[in-house]
Amino acid sequence: MSEKTREDEKLSFKEQILRDLERVKKQDRSEQENEITSFETPLSQEDSVDPSTQEHEPSAEELMANSLSVVDQILKNAPGVPSRSNNISDEIAGNEEVAEPKIEAVVEPVEPVFEPVQPKVEPVKLNEDKEFNEIPTKVAVSYKTSRQQEEVSTPAVDNELSELAESADSLGSVPRRSRRETVKPVKKKKSHLKAFFISLLIFLALISAGGYFGYQYVQSSLLPVDANSKEYVTVQIPEGANVQEIGSTLEHSGVIKHGVIFAFYAKYKNYSDLKAGYYNLQKSMSTEDIIKELQKGGTPEPQAPSLANLTIPEGYTIDQIAQAVGQLQGEFKEPLTAETFLAKVQDDNFISQEVAKYPNLLESLPTKESGARYRLEGYLFPATYSIKESTTIESLIDEMLAAMDKTLTPHYSAIKSKNLTVNELLTIASLVEKEGAKTEDRKLIAGVFYNRLNLGMPLQSNIAILYAQGKLGQNISLADDAGIDTSINSPYNVYTKPGLMPGPVDSPSQDAIEASINQTKSENLYFVANVTDGKVYYAVTQEEHDRNVAEHVNSKLTQNSSSN
Repeated sequence: MSEKTREDEKLSFKEQILRDLERVKKQDRSEQENEITSFETPLSQEDSVDPSTQEHEPSAEELMANSLSVVDQILKNAPGVPSRSNNISDEIAGNEEVAEPKIEAVVEPVEPVFEPVQPKVEPVKLNEDKEFNEIPTKVAVSYKTSRQQEEVSTPAVDNELSELAESADSLGSVPRRSRRETVKPVKKKKSHLKAFFISLLIFLALISAGGYFGYQYVQSSLLPVDANSKEYVTVQIPEGANVQEIGSTLEHSGVIKHGVIFAFYAKYKNYSDLKAGYYNLQKSMSTEDIIKELQKGGTPEPQAPSLANLTIPEGYTIDQIAQAVGQLQGEFKEPLTAETFLAKVQDDNFISQEVAKYPNLLESLPTKESGARYRLEGYLFPATYSIKESTTIESLIDEMLAAMDKTLTPHYSAIKSKNLTVNELLTIASLVEKEGAKTEDRKLIAGVFYNRLNLGMPLQSNIAILYAQGKLGQNISLADDAGIDTSINSPYNVYTKPGLMPGPVDSPSQDAIEASINQTKSENLYFVANVTDGKVYYAVTQEEHDRNVAEHVNSKLTQNSSSN
């Protein structure tokens, strides 16, 4: 773009016309022409002046009036020039025409010089980037002035013109298309959804982490306080204490880690049967182990803690009990061995001491001359006993005798009413314990023994022979039982000797004792058990009994021998 074009662009349309008029005046003065022949207007052919029609030479006033009228006509027909704002983005976004700032120019009338001039008016070229139509205009003006026309403008108009010029320069660097198109303001994308998901993920992560660490904390709180500790702690659970109070008591005693977690765990597992009393608990016990102890119930008074448990099964002999004692493990006050146990049960001084302590139980105890293997055989009640640090062999045997005395206390009067001694009852009960498994059979078998005793018949029980041989409690085959030596010389041979043995052959259970007291009365004198299913068959006569033996015992022996 040339400097002239840029200069024209900075001027308004009206200013360009005035500038062209000034140029015409200067040309008129230089050429000194006498008359003006014609002038053209680019807007309409109707405004042309034919020189032939002029009858007289126009005066200066008429020329001035005609020139000004032509200028006004051009301004009316020319398109309006939009004003350019300082803010280019407003022009691009709005794409609206802005009213041209009004410029008031005070033009002093000048005296025209009447010389004919052929003006050469250049068409006004607007910038190609302008947003209005271009209409080329040719103006022929001839008049003479004595002085230059002065333009008077206010400082505000000058400022607006300079701002318009700056806007035009800046618009020149903007592409045409970008100024026509409506540019939408760039909106920041709101990332609320993204922020929500991020917050949700963080929340879920925190919840997961909290749940994991919480679970680990709860699990660790249920573990033993000290898994390697052997120390016992005596804890008292008061009557009426709820699970929260129990948990607090256990926590203060140092046997659990957290009382609140204990309470929640007990409620979660529906452990509502926790009992009051004194307990000996260990720090090596888990929460589950402690709850099981609390369900068993405590003691009314504090007791020494148990280091081990000794279980005596029903039907055990003293030899078997001694073996069980010898298997105890722990740091006891004195060694608990099988040898010390067997020595103590044969100690006459100790036995005399116990007879004085439990007269109802031991007044009919076998004598040394009776031939009984162990005088206390059958008097040691089968049960589970707690072995404490202070437990001795003597205290252990005393505890077993106390348990038997407690079991028989309700039956002492019934035993006397049957004209039996405690020793005789326990002797019969020891046979019933081994001969029958069910309570019904035990009562019938006890009735058979009483019938045979009343008739003076030998009891003929293999159990007594096996005890005499030292085999009772061992695994005896059917063939060994059938081929038992019934001629053995022993006070326990109830095949050759009428009546009872010197004493019991094992420790009978409470069920066998009560079955022997409350036997089922019948006329049966014989019984035999099927070696296959254990069913017992009873008989009144020897012939009937022999048939039962042949069918339920001997036939089984034949099958076993043929299969071998």
